[in-house]
Amino acid sequence: MRDALCLAFGTLTAWRVPPPHTVDHRTAGTAMLLAPLTQLPLLVLLGVGAAGWLAAGGPLLVLAVLLVGATVLSTRGMHIDGLADTADGLSASYDPQRALTVMKSPDVGPSGVAAVVLALALQIAALSTLPTTGALALAAVALLLSRQVLAIACHRSVPPISGSGLGQAVAGTVSSPLAVASGVLMLAVALLPALLGQPWWAGLAVVLVGWVAAAVTLRHAVRRLGGINGDVLGATIEITFAAGLATAALVA
Repeated sequence: MRDALCLAFGTLTAWRVPPPHTVDHRTAGTAMLLAPLTQLPLLVLLGVGAAGWLAAGGPLLVLAVLLVGATVLSTRGMHIDGLADTADGLSASYDPQRALTVMKSPDVGPSGVAAVVLALALQIAALSTLPTTGALALAAVALLLSRQVLAIACHRSVPPISGSGLGQAVAGTVSSPLAVASGVLMLAVALLPALLGQPWWAGLAVVLVGWVAAAVTLRHAVRRLGGINGDVLGATIEITFAAGLATAALVA
C-alpha cells in the first residue's frame, strides 16, 4: 500500500513523496485505484481558502481562476500538457504513428492551444457559477471523479500504446471487480453534497456525465492511437473534470 500511495502521489501530483520501493503490475494498479486520494490534501487547502474568500465577499470569477490555477499547479501542469499533446496528435493525422510523433514533439500546435484554452475556460466559467459551500462540494466531486476515472482508463480491456512509458506501466492493471468497486465508492461520495443542501441526485449527475466524457475520450484515443499513454490519461483527467464542473454548474 505504501508503494502504491507513493507512486500515485509521485505520478499524479507535485507533492514531494518518497519513491516507491517496488513498482510492479499490482502496485501500478493499486496506485490508479488510489488516485482520488491524491486530491484530498489539495481539497482541504482549497476548501479553507474558498470558505475564507466567500466569507469576505470576494468576486466569484476571481475565486474560480484561483481554484483552477491551483489544480493546475498541483500537478505541475502535467495533465494540461497531456491534453494539449493529445489534441495535437489526434488532429494531425489519421495515421497512428504520425499522430504519436506529433504528440512527442515539444511544440504545441493550434489544436493543443485551443483544447487547453477551452478546457480551462469551461472549468473557470463553471466554477464561477457555484456561489455556496454546497455547490462547491459538487466541484470537489468533479475533482475526485477526474482521478477516479483512471480506474476505468487502466482497466484490463484498455491496451497501452506500444513504446509508451507510463502507458505500459499502468494500462491493463485494474481488474473488473476493482474497477466496479471504485465506481460504487465514487457514487457514494457523490451523495455527500446532499448533506450541504444539494439535491440528492446532483452529485450523481456529475459522476455519470463525467464517466460518459471519459469513456468517449478513451474510446476515441484507443481507436485512433491503438491504446493509451500518459498524454491520453492527462487528457482524460482534464476532459472529465471540465465535464463534471459543467454539470455541477447546471444542476447546482
